[in-house]
Amino acid sequence: MEGGSADVFTELGTIGIEEEFFIVDDRGRPTSGTDELVYETEPPEALDGRLDHELFKFVIETQTPVIDGIDDASETLHEIRSALVDHATEHGYGIAAAGLHPTARWRELEHAEKPRYQAQLDRIQYPQHRNTTAGLHVHIGVDDADKATWVANEVRWYLPMLLALSANSPYWNGYDTGLQSARAKIFEALPNTGMPTAFDDFDEFRAFEETMIETDSINDRGELWYDVRPHSELGTVEVRTPDGQADEDRIMAFVEYIHALVLDLAERYEDGEPGTPIRRELLDENKWRAIRYGHDASFISPDLDGTVTLGELVEIESDRLDVSGLRGLYDAESGATKQRRLRSEEGEDALCESLLL
Repeated sequence: MEGGSADVFTELGTIGIEEEFFIVDDRGRPTSGTDELVYETEPPEALDGRLDHELFKFVIETQTPVIDGIDDASETLHEIRSALVDHATEHGYGIAAAGLHPTARWRELEHAEKPRYQAQLDRIQYPQHRNTTAGLHVHIGVDDADKATWVANEVRWYLPMLLALSANSPYWNGYDTGLQSARAKIFEALPNTGMPTAFDDFDEFRAFEETMIETDSINDRGELWYDVRPHSELGTVEVRTPDGQADEDRIMAFVEYIHALVLDLAERYEDGEPGTPIRRELLDENKWRAIRYGHDASFISPDLDGTVTLGELVEIESDRLDVSGLRGLYDAESGATKQRRLRSEEGEDALCESLLL
């Protein structure tokens, strides 16, 4: 399969939102496996061509159509989510969202039979067999391939902040991991994940992409699962960092910020900024801090002159980009804290119910 093309980068500021959800039973627990919602029934019109399994049959993905700008994003997201919940309810299921479902045990769950996923299981083995993760992927259109590559490079430093704010997966296989986002660590066990290195331009990224395909390292360009990437098929910068969220307003806070950030960086590229040199190892350290500490994280600053707390960074970015959602995410109880509190105070039923859309 061929890689993508620079020619697809034609529009600036368009939005696409992909979300991964859990199909659950009437007790809010993961279903052992169902093809019913994707392959065996006709989905609502809003989901036609926008619904698919992920690796496990109990994980389902939706994609919005291309959204022209931020003003239309909330309505489109609500339409897609509502259609999914209605579709699931009609067939006796519920829909839940988090980075990992706290009661999911991967050995008890069925993998999707789609050839793409079966090929991944055969190639990757154990790390993919246990990959019950679910996340949020936000695409922002960029109108030039080299610009998109530069923006993706620069976005990397902001990703730990997004992960810390989204951290919503403390439980893995029913066990409290002590992490705030165990999803991020589980997913990093796969190849071609985590923080990417910087690319000088799109030609260098495209050459890397083609090398990975031609050497049978990946089956297609979609298997480059890095936390951010220039999407050479869709003409976007794709941010793949946040944990899944049940609350629609939380999703929109991430979309609002990522949209504003990409547009700001695109403008800075056009103004001739040289970019921020920062080692991948330091980005990995910042990501680890987000995984481990969530809202309590602090991050090594790009100039290496000390650290900045999550709260300080939220204030800086909210003022700099004039966005409102980040403060709400930071001021609210984090997803991981809420899950632990509910499980401790009210039990597993209340925890599972809190994850339902």
